[in-house]
Amino acid sequence: MFDILMYLFETYIQNESEAMVDHELLTDELTRAGFHQDEIYKALNWLEKLTALQDTDAYPYLTRVGSKSVRIYTSEEMQLLDTPSRGFILFLEQVNVLDFTTREMVIDRVMELDTKYFSMDDLKWVILMVLFNVPGKESAYSQLEDLIFEEQEGPLH
Repeated sequence: MFDILMYLFETYIQNESEAMVDHELLTDELTRAGFHQDEIYKALNWLEKLTALQDTDAYPYLTRVGSKSVRIYTSEEMQLLDTPSRGFILFLEQVNVLDFTTREMVIDRVMELDTKYFSMDDLKWVILMVLFNVPGKESAYSQLEDLIFEEQEGPLH
């Protein structure tokens, strides 16, 4: 499923192509690209839920957290998000790329992925997808893009 999300993000969203809205056409294209029907359904459902997270009436936990809160991860979350991943999320909060709402959206979307192994690179892509889909987070998206894709110049000290 994550491969499909990456394919869609790189093909349509990140390249600023006009995104297909017709699920049937999109499903056909993904099938021709070699993806399995059940994985396509899961990926499209994941994206729909990402969009639904912006409806705070459906997800009131996104508005009940104070800005000075500390996130305590569940054991299930800690199994999928290792210490460096949780540290990266905290770092992004500290540099104001993520706020408590987008942090919770990221964790929600990570936990919905159908995977047992989740890398730091995967986390970065999920964060990009979340920030891209949240209105008003264009600056945070750009900051994260710069952090991820900017190559270090010169020696590191």
